[in-house]
Formats: sequence, structure tokens, C-alpha cells
Amino acid sequence: MIIRGAPRCGVKLRPTLARPANRYGQQCCRRYSTPPSYAPTPSNSVSSSGMLAPFTNELDKIAPSFKISGSQIQIIRTPTDFYETLKARIRSAKKRIFLSTLYIGKSEKELIATLQDALRANPELKLSILTDALRGTREAPEPSCASLLAPLITEFGSDRVEIRMYHTPNLTGLRKKHIPKRINEGWGLQHMKLYGIDDEIILSGANLSSDYFTNRQDRYHLFSSSQVTNYFWALYQGVTSLSFAVQPAKDEAAGFRLYWPSTNTAPSPLERPTEYISKATEVVSSLIAPKELPGNTKSPSPTSATSQDTTVYMLGQLSQLMKPDASTELPAITHVLKVLGTPEYAGSSWTFTAGYFNPAPSLTNLLLSTASQNNVVITASPYANGFYKSKGVSGLLPDAYTLLARRFLRAVQERKQNSAVILKEWRRGTVNEPGGWTYHAKGLWITLPHEQDPSMSIIGSSNYTKRSYSHDLEAGALIVTRDPDLKKRLGDEQKWLQEYASPVTLDDFAKTERRVGLKVRIAMWIVSLVGGAL
Repeated sequence: MIIRGAPRCGVKLRPTLARPANRYGQQCCRRYSTPPSYAPTPSNSVSSSGMLAPFTNELDKIAPSFKISGSQIQIIRTPTDFYETLKARIRSAKKRIFLSTLYIGKSEKELIATLQDALRANPELKLSILTDALRGTREAPEPSCASLLAPLITEFGSDRVEIRMYHTPNLTGLRKKHIPKRINEGWGLQHMKLYGIDDEIILSGANLSSDYFTNRQDRYHLFSSSQVTNYFWALYQGVTSLSFAVQPAKDEAAGFRLYWPSTNTAPSPLERPTEYISKATEVVSSLIAPKELPGNTKSPSPTSATSQDTTVYMLGQLSQLMKPDASTELPAITHVLKVLGTPEYAGSSWTFTAGYFNPAPSLTNLLLSTASQNNVVITASPYANGFYKSKGVSGLLPDAYTLLARRFLRAVQERKQNSAVILKEWRRGTVNEPGGWTYHAKGLWITLPHEQDPSMSIIGSSNYTKRSYSHDLEAGALIVTRDPDLKKRLGDEQKWLQEYASPVTLDDFAKTERRVGLKVRIAMWIVSLVGGAL
């Protein structure tokens, strides 16, 4: 149930989690431009820095960044390692924990117990959790993410714990009333995956539920940097100020209610969506625009040049909250791929992955326009898709993604890129069967000419789809590094993600068992017709 909160609730919620006003200044007005010539003169002796300059010169104008050491980034390999790392950091937390995720599994009692233990052990510790309202309350009044989290407020008080849930302004009125809960997330979600503890943060595509901790492969990078963590904390706070709050409610069958705090920076998206977006634009634009950030060193001294060998660009795609849209992820990826389209980068290569394979049309065009060779696309096999044999309309999704993958291979063939681009499907057993895994990883790795390992990689929540660039809230980072050790670790990461991936061709998709029925095509058409997206 969603209600307007009483003033005492709104005022009480955030005294100790107050956000600094416009910490990163006012919105910068910028235009994304493509210089007529990107690339350096090709030479085997061209330094890594020289080859990176055409990328970074424009990226500096697109997104905020920090210079850190490559050793400050830890690449986590397995779901179990991710979960154990997260719990260990929570147990040792001293001042703050902030967790942004699509949802927390309604049965994740061990994770909740870990949070409780940390809060009980340290009275100075504060906890903030942000999820999506649609996904987080979907099962209510049966047990849900919201009912799982509400008791934390009861035990520790709203001065130490806040639970926020973002609701899209794109699903109101008749849409909200009539679109089934199993598919209404197609109209927009809080999809950022930010797991911050003190001065460290894990960027990932993983949510917080048992499958993501056991048998659902994703990517996870731990940044041990107060600058990077504080940046995402500010962005996180900006979104929480535009979200509903959870309040424990014994008089409700669900055990909670959602209310709109009086301290929020905009009116409810369900009541005044247009004004909500207008106010949200002011809040979010100022946070993601490029500018000189506190603690950053654009021109390191000679003594620090070797230690600051890695630049981390902060990427945010929050298109649904901004008019005009000043998001940074799509412009950044667009620029990177355009640079790779110049002849001087013919010796480069890229690896692109998305569990739900439906790249935005502009990205498909750019990927197939690069001069790179030995490129790999990794996506989930239908048997590794989280919606495999799902109930209702969502059960059609694996076939829908199969159709989209086939269309991609047709585009590869039409562009005569067969020798340059390989599509691989990831499968480790069959989902929902013993030993079966699902695949949820997403990202991009770029290896420069004459090098063996990637110098650049994108990590974060985005699936790089039309939906990601119009409907959902996404956050991530673009890593640009000269550190040989980090480059090797990025190379290892893109290799191990292919251990269970096998090439597929148009001939494979032509087999009877891979053909997509008419009902899938009709369902895809209906979703797009009423404003949703895959």
C-alpha cells in the first residue's frame, strides 16, 4: 500500500543520512561531439598512453573521473566469492553501509542477519538500502523484499536504518492498474547495483538473492577508493531523495507501507509525474555531469604518476529522470566504439557480453563498424536464461532473446563481419536442474593494437539495451588503465567468462528446436506498442 507519509515520518527519516547540497556543483552544459580524427599514427612503438589518448581526451568531457592505482581494484570471480566478500565487508563496517539493488531475495535471512549483527556490534553504524518499488513489493501481501527489510527499521530505528524504493514515473494510472505484475518492470526500474561499505564499493550487475550468491554468473569489481565510493554515495543519495520510504506497519497485512517523505526533493511520481521529472532533472544532472571532483588529480606529480596508473570514469544512465537527458554511459560507449572504428585501431579487439542480449540499435551498428578483429560477443543460452520455463508471459523471454541474437548474426553477415565477430552462448547445465547455472554478466573489454590484455573495461548494472537507455536507472564505471597487472586480471576475467561459452551460427538458429514461434513475436510487438521494452 502506498500512502502519503505523516510529517513526523518524513522529518524523522534522514537526520543522520543527510546529503550535501549540490556537492559536485551545478549542471554543466555540454555537447557530445565527434572530432574529425581520433587516432594516433600507428606504430609498434606507440605507447599505451598514446593509444589511449584519443579515448580519454573526449571521455574527460563526457563523464567525471578519478585517478587511482590499478591495485585498488579487485576482480571477484564467482558468485560465492562475491557473497563472502560482501558479508566480510559488512561485518567490519565502521560508519556506513549503502546497498542499491533491484531487489533483495525475500528469503535472504542470512544476509539480513549479517546486517543485524553489524548494526548491533557498532552503534555508530548506519544502513541505507535502495531497491525498486515494483520488484520489491511484487509478492505483497505475501512475503516480499519490503516485508523482509521493514523489521530492520523496527529494531534499529529510522535514525540508523532507512529503506527506500524507487518507483518509475512511467507506470501510472491505467498502465499501473492493468499491466500484470510479472511484466510491469518493462516500464522502468531502479537497476543500479552499488554495494558500498565505508570507503569501498562493489560495482556489479548482480542483485542480492541466493542464486546470485551461488549459481548465477555475473561480474563484480571491488574498488578500494574513498573518492569512487563517495561519488556513488552522492548519486545514491540523489536517487533516494526521489524514492518512496518503507515504514513498518503491523496494521497492514503486508507488514509495511510505502510513503512519500516530506523531505523528498520532488512530488510523488504517481501523483505528479511531469513535475517529478522536472525536479529530478535538477537533482541528477548536477551529480553526473563532468567537473573537477574533490580529491581528484588530473595531472599527477612525477612521484605519483606510477601509482595513479588507472582512470575510473563514473557512468550513469538515468534517462527516465532527466529531460533533457544528460546521462553519461551511452555517450561514453559511443565515443569509445567510434574511436575503434578508425583504421589505426585495426589491430585492436573487443569482447562484449550481456546476459539478456538486446543491444541498443546504435550500439549494434557501432560494434559492427569497428576496425577491430577477433571480437567476441557472449550471451546466455536459453538454458542459462533466468526466465527459462518461467510462468506466464515472462516464459517467452528466452525465445525473444534467441530471436534478437539471430537478428544480430544476420546483421554481422550483412556487414560482412563474419571473420571479425563471433557470437557465443554461455551454458553451464540447465537452469532449475541440478548443477544448472544462469548467466547474467554484462560488460565490455577493449584490447589495444599490439597488446595481449585489455586496457579498458566497463563494469556495472547496464544491459546496454534500448530499455537501459530509456527506462531503467543504471550506474557503472569505465576503467582505463596502464597497469600491467590490472590489464592481465581483466584479460583473465574475459577468458574465464568464456569457459562455458560455445560459438553459435545462423545454421544453429535455423534448427527446429531454435525456431521462434509467432506468439513470441506478437508478445514483443505488444510490449513495445504500450511503451515497454526488453
